[in-house]
Amino acid sequence: MSGGPLYVAVCGSAADEEPACSRAEEIGRLLARAGAVVLCGGLTGVMEAVCRGARAEGGLTVGLLPSEDRADANGYVDVAIPLGLGEVRNALLVRACDAMIALTGEYGTLSEIGFALKIGKPVIGVDTWQLSNRGGPVDAVIEAASPEEAVEKALAAAAERVAAAT
Repeated sequence: MSGGPLYVAVCGSAADEEPACSRAEEIGRLLARAGAVVLCGGLTGVMEAVCRGARAEGGLTVGLLPSEDRADANGYVDVAIPLGLGEVRNALLVRACDAMIALTGEYGTLSEIGFALKIGKPVIGVDTWQLSNRGGPVDAVIEAASPEEAVEKALAAAAERVAAAT
């Protein structure tokens, strides 16, 4: 792997819900200030908010779209990649990142968490899914109580993963 910027995916609901969108916008700002590339699904809700925050700080935002049309991207996506694969794009988003922040979320976010954990990508969770296996809790998602803590943990985990791969 190269020594370039860290790539952090931010996953969450497409619904415009508070406080998730405010938290996502702050996460985007903090990631951009740290020089990270922000990856997301490119649509509305948490995805749009994280891009808005990153863009406000001069950061680079990349949206992996489920459709075949770049015009479907929210207005804060710098690089829109229309995959035309529907939810299959969730696996590609996870493959492209160094670490992932899951913020609230629905079943799409749950699938991204599962894909990330399956392939060993660090997942930082902010008010998101709680996992269990055979009735017992699974501590695979690194919990964070705030946007600041989520970004700090995501960047540290991403840097550690990149360093281990070189």
